[in-house]
Amino acid sequence: MRQDVKKIRNLLKQYAKLKRDLTAYNQVSSPSFDGVSSHSSRNGAESRLINHVDLAYQLKEVEDALNIIDDPRYQFILHDYIIEKRFSRSEACGQLSVSVSKFNYMKNEALHAFAKFYSDLTV
Repeated sequence: MRQDVKKIRNLLKQYAKLKRDLTAYNQVSSPSFDGVSSHSSRNGAESRLINHVDLAYQLKEVEDALNIIDDPRYQFILHDYIIEKRFSRSEACGQLSVSVSKFNYMKNEALHAFAKFYSDLTV
């Protein structure tokens, strides 16, 4: 598998984990003042908030790129097969009524389409 396709695929596989992480960071507590001066420029709540914003931004970039893709076959491959892992390769081939080689070709095309839109959004 080409290195660029592998990187794109790994990014999409991390998408679900990123959503879970963002949910965990939604539990950010308000900063508190205990009356003791701190030599640190940030407190824990501020760090969690910054991390939360960063995760939300990354998640939005991926979602925006996925939403730009208008081919329903590519959306199926990216979302149901790669991200959600709802289907095995043979099941996905059956859903799309294509051979394994055609499916692999379509999968690479879908990954390249995602990469183009993702890089356009992140530049």
